[in-house]
Amino acid sequence: MLIRLMILFTIAPLVELAILIKLGQHIGAGYTILIVLVTGIAGAYLAKSQGMDVLRRIQSDMQQGIMPGNHIIDGLCILAGGIMLLAPGLVTDTIGLLLVIPGSRFVIREWIKRRLLGMIDRGQVIFRWHRW
Repeated sequence: MLIRLMILFTIAPLVELAILIKLGQHIGAGYTILIVLVTGIAGAYLAKSQGMDVLRRIQSDMQQGIMPGNHIIDGLCILAGGIMLLAPGLVTDTIGLLLVIPGSRFVIREWIKRRLLGMIDRGQVIFRWHRW
């Protein structure tokens, strides 16, 4: 797992940089910077509004005694998307927006649920209670 993270954190920025350089060559550095700034600002606003909406839904479900499982996964997707939107680059911005936009987030949430259930069925996820 550590090697995968090391590869991710070294290769992803290089790919982002190469894409930004190529885009800058085609449309100009000013427009490229503008695109990165606009996607970052719009994404941050969308992440904040969607995050607050999911938080309200979680609180509402909890008050009604309903387990907010889907909303918790939505919240994690929004958090991950918001973090990706902070990183400059077009690939991370695209993935971040997909995680923040409600329609695409539904598809991603269902994929995550299927993966988690499969891991639980195979015994790859072990829940342990720790006493502190």
